[in-house]
Amino acid sequence: MNPATAPSPPRRLRADAARNQQRIVAAARELFAEHGLEITLDDVAEKAGVGVGTVYRRFANKKELIAEVFEQHVGEFAVAAEDAAQHPDPWLGLVQFFEYACRHLANNRGFSEVMLELEEDPERFAALRDRIKPTVAAVIDRARDAGTLQPEIEPSDFFALIHMVDALAEFAKPVNPDVWQRYAAIMLNGVRADSIPRMPLLVAPLNDDEVEIAKAHTCLGRRR
Repeated sequence: MNPATAPSPPRRLRADAARNQQRIVAAARELFAEHGLEITLDDVAEKAGVGVGTVYRRFANKKELIAEVFEQHVGEFAVAAEDAAQHPDPWLGLVQFFEYACRHLANNRGFSEVMLELEEDPERFAALRDRIKPTVAAVIDRARDAGTLQPEIEPSDFFALIHMVDALAEFAKPVNPDVWQRYAAIMLNGVRADSIPRMPLLVAPLNDDEVEIAKAHTCLGRRR
């Protein structure tokens, strides 16, 4: 039979394949968020409710799946940054994106690990990073130009602050998964211009017992 006249594959199969891929990526996102990168493609297949062979047909190895998940996250961060850059109040736009980024990292154990993994693929990592970097810079610049952010603050400071909150969130998660919000507010208060009201500290600090439990949990994790 002439290949040009060969019948196309049934549309149903293509739709099934697309649905399977969506289920696989959704399962991987959930597992990476909860357990980090220690999961296997077998774990993903079980979570997605598909056969392991189906996973391997879509993704040759775990790194390909990691890259797909990371690309989705970056796309969502890009949308969040664009929304923040369009906020009518430049300071509140900055607060909106900072809180989004901190919440995303605090609730997603695997995201930081995924970024480290993708740094081994510098071209792809740079392309994904450059997709979001200019918009985040615009959020910072708007707040600075409006006089609501200290003039010395740069976008690189913003990323550093987010990772500080992420480190605290990881430390406190066993005893208080929401306490990161307190330290996010403290950091925002530290970079705001003097004319802007301080963020309220709506979450109580860790008490002494919680600090000791969190420290013990951290040490236990390092010994494993």
